[in-house]
Amino acid sequence: MTGADDSPALDPRLLAVLVCPLTRTALRYDEAAGELISDAAGLAYPVRGGVPVMLVEEARPIGDSAPA
Repeated sequence: MTGADDSPALDPRLLAVLVCPLTRTALRYDEAAGELISDAAGLAYPVRGGVPVMLVEEARPIGDSAPA
């Protein structure tokens, strides 16, 4: 399956070990948007070419939460 930018699906083993670099909490994968979501930080980290971009500067804010 592919994400929003035609990236390959994220490996579930990788998702199991990744955490938000800001909060150190688990992430959830939004395959349709091609993003890793940190509910705790209120950020969405992009996945480009099947590679998660785990930089706070590259994440976009989501919802009403703002980064700490």
